[in-house]
Parts: sequence; C-alpha cells; structure tokens
Amino acid sequence: MGKHLEKLAALAKPAVAPPLQERFAPAALANRAYRERVRACGRAVPLAIALERGDGSVSVYRTECFDERANGAELNLPYAERLVKFLLWQRGGWRVIVGGPRSIGEHIRDVYAPRGARAFDSDFMAGVYEHPFSVEITDADKVPEPCESTLRLGGHLEGCRIGFDLGATDRKVAAVIDGETVYAEEEVWDPCHASDPSYHFHEINAALKSAAKYLPRVEAIGGSAAGVYINNRPRVASLFRAVPKDVFDAKITRLFLDLQEAWGGVPFVVVNDGEVAALAGARSLDDHAVLGIALGSSQAGGYVTETGKITNWLNELAFAPVDYDPMAPQDEWSGDRGVGAQYFSQQAVFRMARQAGLELAESLGPAEGLKAVQEKLDAGDERARRIFESIGCFVGYGVAHYSEFYTLRHVLVLGRVTSGEGGSIILHQAQEVLRQEFAELAGRIALHLPDESSRRVGQAVAAASLPEL
Repeated sequence: MGKHLEKLAALAKPAVAPPLQERFAPAALANRAYRERVRACGRAVPLAIALERGDGSVSVYRTECFDERANGAELNLPYAERLVKFLLWQRGGWRVIVGGPRSIGEHIRDVYAPRGARAFDSDFMAGVYEHPFSVEITDADKVPEPCESTLRLGGHLEGCRIGFDLGATDRKVAAVIDGETVYAEEEVWDPCHASDPSYHFHEINAALKSAAKYLPRVEAIGGSAAGVYINNRPRVASLFRAVPKDVFDAKITRLFLDLQEAWGGVPFVVVNDGEVAALAGARSLDDHAVLGIALGSSQAGGYVTETGKITNWLNELAFAPVDYDPMAPQDEWSGDRGVGAQYFSQQAVFRMARQAGLELAESLGPAEGLKAVQEKLDAGDERARRIFESIGCFVGYGVAHYSEFYTLRHVLVLGRVTSGEGGSIILHQAQEVLRQEFAELAGRIALHLPDESSRRVGQAVAAASLPEL
C-alpha cells in the first residue's frame, strides 16, 4: 500500500509548514483533496464504516469513494485504511463492518488480519472488548444504523475530595473542598518501567495520603490515567506496560479496587485521562462540545458532547493517524507511522530537538528533558522555538482533522508540553493554520490554553469531581 499512500499524501500540501518536518502531509488536507476528486470524477459511490463495541453500541461513519473502475480508484485503499484506523482509536470496536466496494472491505480485512500490517490494532481491540476482532464486508445500504450511548459524569463538587492524574512521567494530586482546591502537587515517577504492581499501588497511595493531610476527611476519590478503563478496571494502559500479562490480570486489573478498599470504600472513579481533560475544559468554559487534547508523555484525548455528556468511545487519539507521509515518524509501541503520539507529546519535542540540533544529556529523564528544552526557549534559543512552532502546526491541522469526526465548539490544549512560553507559541501557530487553511473552522471552533496552574494540575482537580456522593 506504500505507493498508494504516497499518492494520497501528495494531495496534502500545507500552506503553513512545520519548520522541522518538511514532509508533513496533514490528514485533513489529504482527505479534503481526496473527497474533492471523488465528487469531481462523476463516479462516486457510498462508503460506510460501522464499529460495534462491547455493550452493543454502534458508531457509523458515512462518506463516498471512487467506483472501483474509475480513475483514481487506487486511492480508495489508503484512504479507507487510514479512515478505519482513525475510527477504531476514536470510537473503538471489536467488529468493523465495511459497506462499499468489495475491494475496500477485503483490503481492510487483510491489513487487520492476525499477521497483517495492523495486527497490533486488532489485538488491542480484542483485548479491550474481550471479543475476537472481525471485519465484515457488505453493501453500503446494509450497514446498520448507529446506536450510540452517553453518560453524565463529573461536575460533583460538594464535600471533601481527592483527585489524581497519572501520566507516564509525573503524577499529580489535588485536595478539593466544595469545589475549591486547597492543595495540589506534582511528582515525577516512572511507572512504565515498573514491573511490580506494588510500586504502582504505593506510589498512588502516597499521593492520596499527601492530599488527605489537607482535608478534614476524605469523602470521594476520582482519578484520570492514560489507558482504557472499564468499571475502574484497567484493560490496556501504557502505564503498566512493564507488568507481565499474568501479573497484570491478577493484580493490576484490581489496582483501583484495592485502593478504594484501602480508603474505606469511599466513592472511587477512574477514567481515561483524556475524558477528564475534556471535562475540565467544559467546566472552565461553561459550555459543551469540547475536545480536550493533553500533550504529555504521550497524547490523551477526551470529548464532551453538545449535551454535556461523555461517550463510551475510546478517544485514544495517540494512535489515530494525523500525517499520511509514508516515511512519517514511527510509533514505538504500535509500529505505525504518523499517529498522534509522535506529534502531540514530549516524544515530539525530543524527536524534533535532535532535528533542530539541540543536544540533550542522555541521563535526563523525559520530564527533565522537556524542562531543558523549555528553558532554552525561555532563553531565546530559536532552535527551541522552531520545535513549538512545529507542534503548533500539527495542532492546527490536527484540529481540522478531528472536526471531521467530532462536533466541536471548543478545543482545549493542555499538558506539560504547553507549559510556559511554548504553549502560547503552539496556540498562535495552530490558530494561524486554521485562519489560512480552514477559514470556516476558524470562525466556528475556539482554541483555548488554560492558565499555567490548570495546564499542569487541572486534570487532577477535574478528576476529583468524578464520583457522586
């Protein structure tokens, strides 16, 4: 598929190019150009993708593609493959139904086969939903109707609460009394290399104890963490990647249940960190239709609907493609190229630091390395500035791409990467991308950068509001 993806990527010519990634081929531009060619060819046919999740809910995305005999039909395969990839990590699903030209369905079935190029993705989805992954092929008009489910979560401010946020390089905790933050801290930790579950238990418990000192009592605990959590049980999470599977199944799946028991059984809720980022944004903006993007050790995403609810979608945008360049940076975990984790994270900063000629000491951990780059930016180093300008370009084109899959009025950009002057540079550059390339979106979607405190510990505070007393 490489040569066909190259052709699709060639349709994307950014007007605002990232200074440190010349080959950047934004998915938003490539998809827009593809659809324009499909409409212009006079031989467009429907394409529908349905994804079924564990509770029976179904998401459906409908678009058009080339008739198999039309000029340009070779672009159908890379377009559909990148589309399905995005939908899987945005919506989630153990069953994919492809309605449209049979060649597209067969291609999707091949790449998501056990030994296919996207075997990581199909294995991941099977693990999340505890069901064998499958791809079914049908006609576009036979794809089932959508059946979505949402729930209202968060916004509970009464009482004495603790909120925590677990990232791959730091853990944050906040003590909250009737909606007012009385204590917040941020500590460096290294969960991704810890194979002993007791490390995770004791580190999180230590954070909770530090916050509890500032409360007369603890009535509820809410947490956000990278990964997929169902009923407070981790299903798949990079934080625990060093834990052997048998130990993960025996211990980590009970981690937060054990913590709840240690704290006397108080109401205890843990959800994906991206969802909490979106909830934090909706609360601070007093509005809905909010997408939260957290630029931390990896990328987290979360969404609050137009009605103020969260979905049961995955919103794991770290694995969702945003760059169609076949030679785009490769994600070390999934093996795929051009996905969000390499563009909206500390990983992006370190990757481009090398390209910019900034040498970082190998002894520095991720948190210290990011701080070193930010200090160079504060000192006026133009090499550091180009890093954050590039990330701003990625954010701008990324927001345009996300708008195809979410109804948006606001996008909240936060996380450790946005601390300091870098955050302002990212926001300015992203707004410039929307102004020049997507004028309609620029007038409809507002980009927001929280204040410095909210950027760093805002998710922990919002997480405190998750449980209902």
